[in-house]
Amino acid sequence: MTAGIYNAVLRFFVRHRPIIVLFMIMMCCFSAGCWIIKAPYQVISGTVKGSYYIVKGTYELTAGTTKVVYKIGEFTFKVTKAPLNSAFVKDDIDSIDGLPPREAIRKGRVKTAPYTVKGKRYYPMSVEEARSYEETGYASWYGNETLRLNKGAMTANGEVFDPNQMTAAHKYLPLPTHVEVTNLENGRSVIVRVNDRGPFPSDKNPASGERIIDLSAGAAKKLGFYNKGLAQVKVRTIELVTE
Repeated sequence: MTAGIYNAVLRFFVRHRPIIVLFMIMMCCFSAGCWIIKAPYQVISGTVKGSYYIVKGTYELTAGTTKVVYKIGEFTFKVTKAPLNSAFVKDDIDSIDGLPPREAIRKGRVKTAPYTVKGKRYYPMSVEEARSYEETGYASWYGNETLRLNKGAMTANGEVFDPNQMTAAHKYLPLPTHVEVTNLENGRSVIVRVNDRGPFPSDKNPASGERIIDLSAGAAKKLGFYNKGLAQVKVRTIELVTE
């Protein structure tokens, strides 16, 4: 091979390396019977006007998919489809899009569908509305009762719940959505995948429904309020861009 041809091939590989690497990953995943994305991700700020961010890349469980794995900075997200007969992490959702929750999940009618909890109707944001979402309020975490559900329960969009993963519940964001959560009391931030609904008012504490987000135990530990139980936070949607 002449030096000119060699240099041309090398330039082609360098220029198209992300595509080639992604193609190789896809081939491995198809042969393994699942879809796993391990390409590096970075959070890009200031790429769009204002403070909202659009999520890009493969991060949803689509038809025939059972698993997705991807990284955002220091956080690794492992998303697995739960069996439809799994118990729900939160069993207070009566219906989704007018259907029993499991039927709505089976039909893929969850992302922005209205749902009912104890007779109250909730109307999630559209994907477009969620792009500009930013809110300050109080965050809680699911609670000790969910620790025993490690890898044994289902979220409101049909994913396996793992309290050690960076996940969260939100009443109005599309499922799933990625958000940055900042603890305003200590300045710590994490990125979480919103894949569940809540928090809702409880019979013992109606004020619990005023919290804007309910985090996994793992996320609460990262943010430094696991023992305290509550923290004032800022939540905003983010953009993910593959390198």
